[in-house]
Amino acid sequence: MKHPEFIDGNGFIAEVIRTSRRKSADIRVEEGAVSVVVPADVSLERIGELLAAKRRWIKEKIALHQEMTPPSSKRYVSGESFSYLGRNYRLKVEKGLFAPVKLVQGRLLVSVPQGAEQPHMIRNALIRWYKRQAETKLKDKVARWAPQVGVTVPNVSIKTFKSRWGSCTAKGELQFNWQIMMAPNRMVDYVVVHELCHLIRHDHSPQFWGEVGRVLPDYEECREWLKRHGHVMVVL
Repeated sequence: MKHPEFIDGNGFIAEVIRTSRRKSADIRVEEGAVSVVVPADVSLERIGELLAAKRRWIKEKIALHQEMTPPSSKRYVSGESFSYLGRNYRLKVEKGLFAPVKLVQGRLLVSVPQGAEQPHMIRNALIRWYKRQAETKLKDKVARWAPQVGVTVPNVSIKTFKSRWGSCTAKGELQFNWQIMMAPNRMVDYVVVHELCHLIRHDHSPQFWGEVGRVLPDYEECREWLKRHGHVMVVL
């Protein structure tokens, strides 16, 4: 995975995604997080100019997302804890130039400029971090469990779902909700196996659950755990 690049847009942080497949820039605001997809050779100075030209539109999109997002119990300050694979890690906020979240010595470390937008920036930095972990870990888990389920390794993508942990599309691609990364490791395994088994049976028939149980005999406990605790993991 390429090292992420970021640029301070004066009130928001934009992630720079370089690709040889594009000939023009594309600015996106998804879930309140800004990213700019550009051809591989565009300078940071030019990207800064593009963001400045679209600044009002970007800020309006961010504000709209904040209005529509349910209030969180989190304040995004040092000392707060966030769950990752079932363990709680304390947040440590440093003031300065933006630096993405890193897990260092048992702490989630992030550096952000001071200002009114700081909580929003920290929240987005945390979501980006969870998504990156999900991208790596879930692909690894799919590759590990697919042979045991008896299927070939499918395409995997990371999404935001409101009320599901994963999905198997009609084309046989697996999509996972990044928020499952807050659950214990065994629950993540269950979600991966569940979706892989949909490549064999695209329903929730007794035969489907038989396939899940063949690979994970304790799947009912995992399913029950997610029903009981799942709502806690969507309040980031």
